[in-house]
Amino acid sequence: MHGFFEHQYLTYKKNHIKNLLALAKADGFVHEKEQKMLFKISKRYGLKERQVQELMDSNEKFTVNVRDNFHDKMNVLFDLMQMVWADGVIEKKEIEFCEALVKKFGMKKDIVKWLIHEVFEKGTTPPPDEWEEIKREAKEKFVTK
Repeated sequence: MHGFFEHQYLTYKKNHIKNLLALAKADGFVHEKEQKMLFKISKRYGLKERQVQELMDSNEKFTVNVRDNFHDKMNVLFDLMQMVWADGVIEKKEIEFCEALVKKFGMKKDIVKWLIHEVFEKGTTPPPDEWEEIKREAKEKFVTK
């Protein structure tokens, strides 16, 4: 039996995966490499494959869940960038999805191009110690509220 806080944390993790899945579905098709990336990220969050598969098989229309704090928002963007680069093709709809999301996050849409073309250049994920510095720079340059 799960306690209230365990259930709340599971919901938080599933909502994060739903955000990523919404991006993957933005172009109308979830590429096999996007699917693999989704499972990889889900594993990092401690979700079981069957839980992720249930989300993928769902016909639910996912709405983006906006996080409360900057740190969480940037972590969502980190995983979104991995999804954008997963299939090696950056679709216009993926960029539009990310730009709409950062607007909800209270950030300038320019952060999306900065992350795609400079931070995650050619799909290379920055190491954790660099990510902390990137978050500081992003807060200075791209936060609007």
